[in-house]
Amino acid sequence: MPPSLTSLTDEAAIAFDNIADRAAHLINPTIRLGVTGLSRAGKTVFISSLVHNLLHGGRLPLFEPLRSGRITATALQEQPDDAVPRFQYEDHIRALVEDRIWPDSTRAISELRLTIEYRSASAWSRMLSPGRLSIDIVDYPGEWLLDLPLLGQDYRSFSEATTALAGTGIREELSRPWLELAATIDPDAPADEMTARRLAEAFTDYLRHCKSDERSLSTLPPGRFLMPGDLEGSPALTFAPLPNLPEGRAPKGSLRAMMERRFEAYKSVVVKPFFREHFARLDRQIVLVDALQAINRGPEAVQDLERALAEVLACFRAGSNSFLTSLVRRRIDRVLVAATKADHLHHESHDRLETLTRRLVNRAIRSIDMNGAGIEVMALASVRATREANVKQDGHDLPVIVGTPMAGERIGAETFDGNRKTAVFPGDLPEDPEAYFRSVDQGDASAALPDLSIVRFRPPHLDEKGGITLSVPHIRLDRALQFLLGDRLT
Repeated sequence: MPPSLTSLTDEAAIAFDNIADRAAHLINPTIRLGVTGLSRAGKTVFISSLVHNLLHGGRLPLFEPLRSGRITATALQEQPDDAVPRFQYEDHIRALVEDRIWPDSTRAISELRLTIEYRSASAWSRMLSPGRLSIDIVDYPGEWLLDLPLLGQDYRSFSEATTALAGTGIREELSRPWLELAATIDPDAPADEMTARRLAEAFTDYLRHCKSDERSLSTLPPGRFLMPGDLEGSPALTFAPLPNLPEGRAPKGSLRAMMERRFEAYKSVVVKPFFREHFARLDRQIVLVDALQAINRGPEAVQDLERALAEVLACFRAGSNSFLTSLVRRRIDRVLVAATKADHLHHESHDRLETLTRRLVNRAIRSIDMNGAGIEVMALASVRATREANVKQDGHDLPVIVGTPMAGERIGAETFDGNRKTAVFPGDLPEDPEAYFRSVDQGDASAALPDLSIVRFRPPHLDEKGGITLSVPHIRLDRALQFLLGDRLT
């Protein structure tokens, strides 16, 4: 996080929290793993599958501590933060395994503690004490991350940036009702609650249309406008950016003064507590990305996802930690960017999905100073809902994926009932990512890949063998675990 976004008082409070954390970790070694991603990226599914596979000894051949037999026990423990909702793992895994439905998406922050007991790979360490590591998994919406840059803005700069973006591409059409309403209002007129509410509702509708499946745009701050929770209807969420603000200070008692005050309240009531109490205490981070959805929606959605990822990565206090520096300003020393839903493609396209995702974050990686932090990009499926097969078509083998499309999904003129399996040719991702992104940057409609068939599948059916509950199938979850946790279990 750039220093300008936090005050000396903020930094002092963060340092105090870090010292308290480190003292507790001397008794019970702990790592705080942040899990985030923008809408529909699969945060809840990722955490549920990760925990289920560790608890049930899943097939994780690339996770060295488990492969080598050094993990002796894994169990859920009571979480340390009493004021944070618990991640309801049991409900989510029941939905996945028993009901074969995808669990509800992340709407607020939640936490879960998983403790691993293990034998160290070092004989000397094994003589000193048995290994034990608690993993505090912190689940939070990626939209909240996009709020952090607001800490470095005042109401005027927020309004200018938001209205400028609203005038680009498809946003110009979607933002028209809000901006036409704003154009009829004098910002220096006396403050009026109903006017503020109408503006906030029009602005929220604009954000909601941008987020819809048909558009799949990603850069949508303020994040709480679309997931207000218990703040719905509060003054801190009843404001909107205004175009063409007059120069000078807002007159006392004016609508503009009201908007400025409420924007500052949003930062102090919503953004700063999240930053201090949760975000600034993370050690490792995974950012889940639904790159397929953006690619399928076309160049504008891809550009917007790239912009959102740049803003997300720029928020991280990334870099290596020493014991002394971590007391003052803890850094995130490993960041994993994972393209989800790899099971929606044949494995021949997995490398292409990974390469495209790496290209999406390259500009952000170059623009921030990682200071020794490790960053990795991969394609994975937290829950593998399909299997692969080949079908004959015109005398040629065609690679397909086989699964059960969700009720209401359509392929051509066919609508599925949620029970029948089918084989789907998902299409091919481009072989040359650079050529594809050149088309995206130029706004070329051919970059929309109209032949890419993205179908939502139901979670797989798990057979019980001899009364043993099988672990949830996945793609590369073990590789993700090794990167995020492997070095802490040596």
